[in-house]
Amino acid sequence: MTLAVCATPIGNLDDITLRVLAELRDADLVLAEDTRHTRGLLQRHGIEAKLLSYHEHNEALRVAELLPRIVAGERVALVSDAGMPGVSDPGARLVRAALDAGVVVSVLPGASAVETALVASGLVSERYAFVGFLPRRAAERTALWEQLAGWRWPVVAFESPQRLGASLRSLAAVTPERDVVVCRELTKRFEEVVRGNAASLADRYAEPPKGEITIVLGPSEPALPGEVAAGAAVAELVAAGTPRKVAVEVVSRLTDMPRNDLYRGSL
Repeated sequence: MTLAVCATPIGNLDDITLRVLAELRDADLVLAEDTRHTRGLLQRHGIEAKLLSYHEHNEALRVAELLPRIVAGERVALVSDAGMPGVSDPGARLVRAALDAGVVVSVLPGASAVETALVASGLVSERYAFVGFLPRRAAERTALWEQLAGWRWPVVAFESPQRLGASLRSLAAVTPERDVVVCRELTKRFEEVVRGNAASLADRYAEPPKGEITIVLGPSEPALPGEVAAGAAVAELVAAGTPRKVAVEVVSRLTDMPRNDLYRGSL
């Protein structure tokens, strides 16, 4: 009883591992987000396989339909149009159901738009945040920018080309000088990596570009001396045995530092 979760190329069809190719050849059934897209990938590598659609609109139905077949021993491979299924693409529901049923879930890694964009941006740090697709609503985007204003490491996100300009203008209204890198069509023929600040890139992408977009935000400004001292005070209280929330509350009252910033900085 196994379910193979297979990463597929994010653009260039040759960016696929030998393990994934072998699994797709041997599978009794390949679940694909778009069967036409996956058929092109299989044809590129000379693979014939039985394909079945598995996408956000039929995910619940497919889980109920396929889980008994997997439990019965059918060899099933799950792919998305690009990258790893279950990460901003359908698949997480089937994985959880399979695990709950005692099925072995084998994850076969491969190309990642997140890591590719992060390295291409030149903003790599010891940690980063991935926030998936940016919110569609303006108020939710603004809330996200404000939340990330206290994050001192890079942030990676996906965005629709039609909403890219609006998102960059929204970011520029909060932190106009924050470094931003727009990665378009990664690994494809017309790959483009554009660097600038939020304000300049909002102007550049006033008109929607073509292709798939991954953006990387640079870290926020370094902490001011008062912020450093407040963070150190929280850390000392926590080390002394004070509950984190209590330590944050006390230091926030004494320094007027936002509680949320202190709490995030103490993790």
